[in-house]
Amino acid sequence: MPALSRRERPAKPALTREGIIDTAVRVMESDGLQRVTMRRLAQELDTGPASLYVYVANTHELHAAILDRLLAQVDLTPAKKPDDWREALQQVLGSYTDLLLAHPSLAHSALNTRPNGPNYLALVDTMLGLLAAGRVPAAQAAWGLDYLLQTATATAAEHAGDNPESEAEWQQLSDTLAGVSAAEFPHIHHQAADLVSGTPSERRRWGVDMLINGIIATGR
Repeated sequence: MPALSRRERPAKPALTREGIIDTAVRVMESDGLQRVTMRRLAQELDTGPASLYVYVANTHELHAAILDRLLAQVDLTPAKKPDDWREALQQVLGSYTDLLLAHPSLAHSALNTRPNGPNYLALVDTMLGLLAAGRVPAAQAAWGLDYLLQTATATAAEHAGDNPESEAEWQQLSDTLAGVSAAEFPHIHHQAADLVSGTPSERRRWGVDMLINGIIATGR
């Protein structure tokens, strides 16, 4: 069968930034973030890698755009009842953490990724609004917001992809702490059970409360 001439081939859809990000999200969800490269996207879109750089400066910017796209899934509705602003902030940060936990490769990338799209801005504005509802001084809220997001991101990166092997490692650590010498490590010996106590959810909520209290109490 003779090859089709260029005139006979169906026209390719025009490249757009949104279309590139759509394809990047699809590749990430099927193969992981490490497979989201300009070369792979060029293959998926039937074009050359150089064509993509018109719309996305580099892979780092692409990963930031993927993160921003997925941030649309963060539940911001608790902020509609800011009278219980602490609980609303817990729920928003919990939704953000759960999103990253659902995408393990993205959770690790998010530690070094700075999105600046509309969904990230909506998340930041919502959190600032909740801190304002709690009468947290604006300057402290501005700096504290960064640490709240950093902690949630690090928590997700630490636990993303947890599996039976991770549980075995945690149990091994628990056993090691419980068996330390009272003479050599007196403080660990005394607090071994506390060091590994609590569920991930309990520890996460405590961490957010601890940060909020510190933000309120620590002037700039």
